[in-house]
Amino acid sequence: MKLTIYTDGGSRNNPGPAATGVVIKNEQHETIANYGEYLGEQTNNYAEYAAAISGLKKAKELGGTEIELIVDSKLVCEQLNGNWKVKEPTLQKLFVEAWNALQEFKKTKILHTLREGNKEADAEVNKVLDNR
Repeated sequence: MKLTIYTDGGSRNNPGPAATGVVIKNEQHETIANYGEYLGEQTNNYAEYAAAISGLKKAKELGGTEIELIVDSKLVCEQLNGNWKVKEPTLQKLFVEAWNALQEFKKTKILHTLREGNKEADAEVNKVLDNR
């Protein structure tokens, strides 16, 4: 089953209160999961990676075999696609976790979008942060 995962992570004041936002759609472009999680005090990049990891794990739980991961973090996209090095130690650990999660699928594609293309996941992040 092919799933499209939209993820976003946000931190107010960077670092500051942070949250993830995940929206997963099936091949008919119907939302089959959407949620956010509060992360405590974290950086924006940490939140972006945490959202990607959470979305990948949830897609596997939902029976996904092929995934398209759409992120609005250029850093996460380029690092997971192997185009940029991961130098920051905390992000190195998150990168490994995300990389390992990607290996659970038969086929993967990681794409970057602008914030306008990721409104639903962004809304999940803001919903969590606004309710804190």
